Amino acid sequence: QVQLVESGGGLVQPGGSLRLSCAASGSIFSINAMGWYRQAPGKERELVARITSNSNTNYADSVKGRFTISRDNAKNTVYLQMNSLKPEDTAVYYCNAGIISAYTGRLGDYWGQGTQVTVSS
Repeated sequence: QVQLVESGGGLVQPGGSLRLSCAASGSIFSINAMGWYRQAPGKERELVARITSNSNTNYADSVKGRFTISRDNAKNTVYLQMNSLKPEDTAVYYCNAGIISAYTGRLGDYWGQGTQVTVSS
């Protein structure tokens, strides 16, 4: 089986920074695109940032210039550096990845359990 485990969430003051990490483990042949989504209370889950296997990136307009997504393919890990955080960035952040299983050879869509990010003074 494949697992995604996130870390790095927490409470931060407006203007502060946090770095989220998401490590994939298990029966992995290869990883395609990886991304971060978020869901605030009462709102739908939305894409924050996405990075392809060759490191092409795209961002939600609301985070452009403040957030940076990156990946370490040797570690099967994706990162989200969040700077200049605002109260409206408060949400549960979820990691997502398209992973080809080494066991089945099939592409699957996997999600992490989520990590809470709270921006408040």
